Amino acid sequence: MTACLIIHGFTGGPYEVGPLADYIREHTDWQVEVPSLPGHGLGEEGRDLELLGVSYQDWINEAEQAYLTLTKNHEDIYLIGFSMGGMIAAYLAGKYTCERLVLLSTSRRYISVPQMGIDFFRFTQKALRKKLKEDQLYNHYRKKYGSVPLHAIREFLRCMKFTRPYLKKLYYPILIGQGLQDGMVPYSTVHYLDKEIPVESEIIYFHDSKHLICLGEDKEVVIQAVFRFLTKEMDKT
Repeated sequence: MTACLIIHGFTGGPYEVGPLADYIREHTDWQVEVPSLPGHGLGEEGRDLELLGVSYQDWINEAEQAYLTLTKNHEDIYLIGFSMGGMIAAYLAGKYTCERLVLLSTSRRYISVPQMGIDFFRFTQKALRKKLKEDQLYNHYRKKYGSVPLHAIREFLRCMKFTRPYLKKLYYPILIGQGLQDGMVPYSTVHYLDKEIPVESEIIYFHDSKHLICLGEDKEVVIQAVFRFLTKEMDKT
């Protein structure tokens, strides 16, 4: 039996990886779980951001409990992490085990200032054409702006520090996917991930993808690449 655990990003929720999770469910008989990390859910209708009362350890514990629950009934576990969830997935793979690991827009490094400047310029151009409200990336940032308490940002940084050593314990087939237009995580992050992971990873750069790599206009390309990686035969010699 096979299970797939997908972990969303900082301040987000399962919706960030929803299209990917749905595709895997529709095309396999795997059990696919996407836990909502404590205090998260910004961007989901009817949910408030409640990050003040939680710590990074709460986020890790939630993901870890979901992983351990899956291991009770499944021999093969695939791990997928988006943004901060990528580092949490790496932690689980390093501490325990997995069949394959997918790291999407993983926040090993934090903010790409040049790309954010490009996005801001594009937002300005759309505002002049009165089309800004149609922009998915703008709406995502607008919902988050001013909503993330300093405490949560500190916990995010602690999460990155805590999970980083586990990158050196990864000895599984690994796919790293990164958007070249990512305004939150610079694509140079892939270099640091690849340098710290002791095995050779499969790396795919998606030219048109921004940070929300599973929700963008080219999400189908991303989803197909992840699915091919998870289902292809591996050379075990």
